[in-house]
Amino acid sequence: MKRARISVLLSALAALPLACAGIARAAEAPAAAAKPDIAKGQKIATQVCAACHAADGNSVAPTNPRLAGQHPEYLLKQLMNFKPADGKPAERNNVVMGGMASTLSSVDEMRDVAAYFAAQKPKPDAAKSKDLAVIGEKLYRGGNAATGVPACASCHGPNGAGIPALYPRISGQFAEYAEAQLRAFRSGERANDPQKMMRTVAARMSDLEIKAVSDYVAGLR
Repeated sequence: MKRARISVLLSALAALPLACAGIARAAEAPAAAAKPDIAKGQKIATQVCAACHAADGNSVAPTNPRLAGQHPEYLLKQLMNFKPADGKPAERNNVVMGGMASTLSSVDEMRDVAAYFAAQKPKPDAAKSKDLAVIGEKLYRGGNAATGVPACASCHGPNGAGIPALYPRISGQFAEYAEAQLRAFRSGERANDPQKMMRTVAARMSDLEIKAVSDYVAGLR
C-alpha cells in the first residue's frame, strides 16, 4: 500500500511541470473575442460612417461601396487594414478611410461596426449594359482559360454571396467601385489581399474584362 502511494506521488510530481506549462500557455493565449454589440455599432455607424456609406450601409454614391450585408469578418479586416499597426503603414492606403478608421480606438469598436453593417439588408445595384453583362457572366462563371483567369464564382459563389471569413460578398456592388478595385489590384495600388490572390487574378484581366465582370456583378443576385 505504501509503495503504491509513493508511486502515485512520484507520478503526480513528474506530471507537474507539464501541467504548469499548460497553465502558462493558457494564460498567454489571447482572450476570446467579445460578442459584437450591434447597438454600439449602429451608433458609431451613424456618427462616423453614414455620410459616405449611408446609415444602413446602402451607399448611394458609386465611389463609396455598399456595406450592408457584407461579411463581418471582411469588414473588420478592411477597417484594421486602413489603420497603421506595429509601427508599419496601413496595409490599405486611403486618406479618407484612414482618417475614419483612426476614430475607432479599439478592435471591439471595429467589430461592432462590422457586425452592424453585416446585419443590414442590402439594396443591390443593377447591370447597366446588356452586352457587357453577357461578357462578364462568361468570365464570372467560366473564367478565361487562355489567359489563366479563374472563374470568379469559384471563390465568390455562383450568386456572388462569397464565403464568410474567406471571400467577400460582391453581388449588387456598384460596378464603378468594383472596377476601381480590380484596377487597383492590377496596378498594385491595393495590396491587402491574402497571398496576392486578387492581384494575381486582376493582372491577367484586360480592361474590357474588368469592366464587363464589374457590370455583371452589379446585377448579380
